[in-house]
Amino acid sequence: MSPTHPSTLCALFDRLVEETAGETVSVADLLRIVGPRSYGPIIMLLGFIAISPLTIIPGATWLVALLTLIITVQIVIGRVSPWVPAKILKFEFNRDHLLAGAKGARGWAEVFDRILRPRLSFLTRKPFLQLIALMCVAAALVTFPLGIVPFGPVLPGLTILIFGLGLMSRDGVVILLASAGLIGSAVLVSRLISRWFELGWFS
Repeated sequence: MSPTHPSTLCALFDRLVEETAGETVSVADLLRIVGPRSYGPIIMLLGFIAISPLTIIPGATWLVALLTLIITVQIVIGRVSPWVPAKILKFEFNRDHLLAGAKGARGWAEVFDRILRPRLSFLTRKPFLQLIALMCVAAALVTFPLGIVPFGPVLPGLTILIFGLGLMSRDGVVILLASAGLIGSAVLVSRLISRWFELGWFS
């Protein structure tokens, strides 16, 4: 087990490449790499998976959204460390998709790592921490209807990733940016539902 959780995006992607092996990787493997007691890196990882090639696997988008819900609801209720159902821990992804996502994101990860730093850190602590968790819950929820739209889950997934980055780096400015992304996701969902009504899907 990794002795510490990754402190930067680059460190996370390096570990995803170096500390996994074989043709598949499980959810349990991924949580081991980020540290099973670290909410910030876990949320960041879930956001990364949500926008990575891993989501081309049928059902992966909804699985990641469900896991995000499970994790963030526990933050809301004040649980010290996250609990994940055993069945979800055993779920496996194709490792090649994971490697493709990690290597493809390495360049912009370096940019983020240079920008992130502690700012407005009070926004990453209680009671704002619970508010952030609620916004991640909302982002996960809007992922379910957007999951049937090509590239629909990208915006809420990116929002969750940025929330995770903000929590991990104690950067309140990043938290504010993620909040703006969530508003964009909500607008997208509302327009999508309105379009469904226009097409008579709910009649």
